[in-house]
Amino acid sequence: MESLAQLELLCERLYNSQDSAERTHAENTLKCFSTNIDYISQCQFILDNALTPYALMLASSSLLKQVTEHSLSLQLRLDIRNYLVNYLANRGPKLQLFVIGSLVQLLCRLTKFGWFDDDRFRDVAKESINFLEQATSDHYTIGLKILNQLVCEMNQPNPGLPSSHHRRVACSFRDQCLLQIFQISLTSLHRLKNDDISRLQELSLSLSLKCLSFDFVGTSIDESSEEFGTVQIPLAWKPVLEDSSTLQIYFDYYALTKPPISKESLECLVRLASVRRSLFTNDAARSKFLDHLMSGTKEILRTGQGLADHDNYHEFCRLLGRFRINYQLSELVTMDGYGDWIRLVAEFTSKSLLSWQWASSSVYYLLGLWSRLVSSVPYLKGGAPSLLDEFVPKITEGFITSRLDSAQSGQPDDTSEHPLDNVDLLQDQLDCFPYLCRFQYENSSLFIINIMEPILQTYVERAQLLTGDSSELSIVEAKLAWIVHIIAAVLKLKQSVACSAESQEVIDAELSARVLRLVGVADSGLHSQRYSELSKQRLDRAILSFFQNFRKSYVGDQAMHSSKQLYARLSELIGLNDHLLLLDFFVRKIATNLKCYTQCEEVIDQTLSLFLELASGYMTGKLLLKLETVKFIIRNHTREHFPFLEVYSCSRSRTTFYYTIGWLIFLEDSPALFKTSMDPLLQVFVTLESTPETMFRTDSVKFALIGLMRDLRGISMATNSRRTFGLFFDWIYPAHMPILLRGISHWADTPEVTTPLLKFMAEFVLNKAQRLTFDTSSPNGILLFREVSKLLVAYGTRILSVPSTADIYGCKYKGIWISLTILARALAGNYVNFGVFELYGDRALADALDIALKMTLSIPLADILAYRKLTRAYFAFVDVLFSSHLLFTLSLDTRTFMHIVGSLESGLKGLDSGISSQCASAIDNLAAFYFNHITMGEAPTSPAAVNLARHIAECPALLPEILKTLFEIVLFEDCNNQWSLSRPMLSLILINEQMFTDLKTQILASQPVDQHQRLASCFEKLMADVGRSLDSKNRDKFTQNLTIFRHDFRVK
Repeated sequence: MESLAQLELLCERLYNSQDSAERTHAENTLKCFSTNIDYISQCQFILDNALTPYALMLASSSLLKQVTEHSLSLQLRLDIRNYLVNYLANRGPKLQLFVIGSLVQLLCRLTKFGWFDDDRFRDVAKESINFLEQATSDHYTIGLKILNQLVCEMNQPNPGLPSSHHRRVACSFRDQCLLQIFQISLTSLHRLKNDDISRLQELSLSLSLKCLSFDFVGTSIDESSEEFGTVQIPLAWKPVLEDSSTLQIYFDYYALTKPPISKESLECLVRLASVRRSLFTNDAARSKFLDHLMSGTKEILRTGQGLADHDNYHEFCRLLGRFRINYQLSELVTMDGYGDWIRLVAEFTSKSLLSWQWASSSVYYLLGLWSRLVSSVPYLKGGAPSLLDEFVPKITEGFITSRLDSAQSGQPDDTSEHPLDNVDLLQDQLDCFPYLCRFQYENSSLFIINIMEPILQTYVERAQLLTGDSSELSIVEAKLAWIVHIIAAVLKLKQSVACSAESQEVIDAELSARVLRLVGVADSGLHSQRYSELSKQRLDRAILSFFQNFRKSYVGDQAMHSSKQLYARLSELIGLNDHLLLLDFFVRKIATNLKCYTQCEEVIDQTLSLFLELASGYMTGKLLLKLETVKFIIRNHTREHFPFLEVYSCSRSRTTFYYTIGWLIFLEDSPALFKTSMDPLLQVFVTLESTPETMFRTDSVKFALIGLMRDLRGISMATNSRRTFGLFFDWIYPAHMPILLRGISHWADTPEVTTPLLKFMAEFVLNKAQRLTFDTSSPNGILLFREVSKLLVAYGTRILSVPSTADIYGCKYKGIWISLTILARALAGNYVNFGVFELYGDRALADALDIALKMTLSIPLADILAYRKLTRAYFAFVDVLFSSHLLFTLSLDTRTFMHIVGSLESGLKGLDSGISSQCASAIDNLAAFYFNHITMGEAPTSPAAVNLARHIAECPALLPEILKTLFEIVLFEDCNNQWSLSRPMLSLILINEQMFTDLKTQILASQPVDQHQRLASCFEKLMADVGRSLDSKNRDKFTQNLTIFRHDFRVK
């Protein structure tokens, strides 16, 4: 670098330039500062002498990268740390905020990474107090920023740090410093309470919040889940939390400040309201804490202060929602101010429901609180009144009314905005509501019926008209959709605290009858012309949700004999007196949807999902086959009767449709039914087979192939037994298999065709439930594999020559991973004797393995690991290769062999325990072969053993590296597949005991000196009573020893 001025100019370009080429040039020129350790001293020179903040930012961010990615000496790290503390003290107040932030992050990263290396790194909290004690607010700000960043740094894992080391540091920091830092935040809040320095107040509150949000027990708190809803604050914090001034300071700050500071005060209160029950000294202390929480929230409810701000409002709803997680109704009712509190919460909930447009995402927490209170009523003892009888019905009615008001207002038809299209929010609200509705079910149901009847009557009248006001009809449909969703949610929950099962069934029947009447009207008259309208689609989706929930509660193998009251009442109301009539009603609606909806994927998918649920039940499936509508669908599954089949956007739904049809066909042991049902697909095959080669690249052929492959995959998925698979196999092979080869040959460069074709083949060769079991005299297994080989060779040779595009996954990788899945399933299916191929000189197996290997080698390992589905398919294939076709693997050239084995090491290090176990299994097979044929043999004699010995001789570090990786994972990571990892560890140790001795020395050298003797004794115990064999008894003994070894090694 010629001069500091030139460097400053480059830094300004790096951070400010609008020209990407200029930025890239600056980045490449300045990269050396963050990658080369020799430039650390120059970073210090820049910090001392540079005048522009961008140069200072470069020096700071470069040092951060150096510290994170390189192993710097202890003295150098201590020097950088001390320099930073002095630099921030002397020059910090004059620096730009973003530079201070970067320097503070660097200091905290050094602290975390050096936490166990030297006690001086742990003095950072003490040094922050020095900043706080300075006279200037700038120093106070820096002190608070250091503590904020330190807590944040300690709480989140770093890419360069093993997760087990991160937890050790975090736990040590939690035990030694976190309480002190929390107390500093409280002291700061008290000191700053009357000052008008919002920046310092915000930093102090933020520090409190970070301390309370710390991952105390290593389970990543998920506030939206009750499972992790309790904050596991350590016992040492008890005096601070039992001190009433702690809670009060946050209520005070909420009252004194404006957003966003007031919101952070509420966030702190949300955490405190979630503190574990066992922290408190006794019930009296806990009651005092609860009383303080209730009186504080009561004051906010009474005055409404700050709740006009949306963020405050949302956070306050969350605070009220926490009462349901940590406190029982029996505790709440004993509090002195409970009556006023519950009344204010009820009024607040009612107002929130009226402000549905503004508060829709917050209402969930309030409904959750009420549902929990209602659920606790049966367990309430003592004379204290809960007052829920007075308030819950009003909230129930308020919720229903608010949903209808939202429909009346006419929401925009933007599917991301409409509440009926926001599936997650709809689910959240409707999950809590049934508890409220069933609390006083008779009254609630009467309210629903009284609201629904006039709307339904209007809808019936509109059906008779020739034309109608579309916007008015849309509002009616939206209201009906809400009511149907509400009834569906209520039916999903078959329990009530207030009435008997029989009376519940009668009320369920009353509500269901209204929805079933609506179904009859919705597809008649004027309404039958409205399938393209969004409001009609939303109504039909609500009806389908009702069907699904009604089926789960009242249709099915168990429910048939236990729902007499419901069917008796339904018979009186609408004439449906048993399951068969009701199923027929459901199926006719399913058929109507499939006929009339051509463009709406959501309705078609939900309809097919219901159809599949009905077909999958043993009893309901048998009943369906008696229905004329189902018989019609099985005979006439063509695009003339079901237009959605020819719409390309719905082609994915075809698989579910044919899966359901296949399921129904195979319920009966009737080859004749199967053959007649397959006639529509046979016609497509005949058309494609008669198409000349010159016409095979046309759109009509393309869409016919895509549809046919999706249909066949559905049928194949439904074959779950040897009988059903045999029917399908004999129908398709050998007559129609050539079409698959033709399709791949002509369309290899078109993923829209190859993906469904290959996915069908992947399903077809999968030996689930031992369905691919042929007679002993049958060659079908071998013939099927030959078809697989021809297909893979045809696809592989073509796809490798196709030029890559921007979307390389869609263009190539997707087809390749499905191909690998096909081959892995065929190789592991246990229906082919692969020795036959070599014996008779058939190259089917060799060609399939060769092309699969070429496809995998064409993809960089980084890409294999980057795409999750590709990763899984690749390692599943390699696992099968090493377990069943190891001789083929050993016959490869050394470079290829090393690449594959190296990829197994990468798979071991991945986060997916399933993949890690597959890699461990593959390594175990390889190491066991080496042990049995080379270590224990006199000299390698077989060609495979000679090849393996040659590979290992050319790369002697390969196996020691893998063993080292396995030990590091077991000792330093949180592995949940230790049994799988123990298998290759023993095989590798027995191959070469010197290798194990060297590794032991390396691991001990990386640990503190005072631990060496204890850890050496752990290693001795690891091999106690373990012999030099790989029989299962010896392996199990080693696995037991490894569990004890891991536990003892990790004890500090």
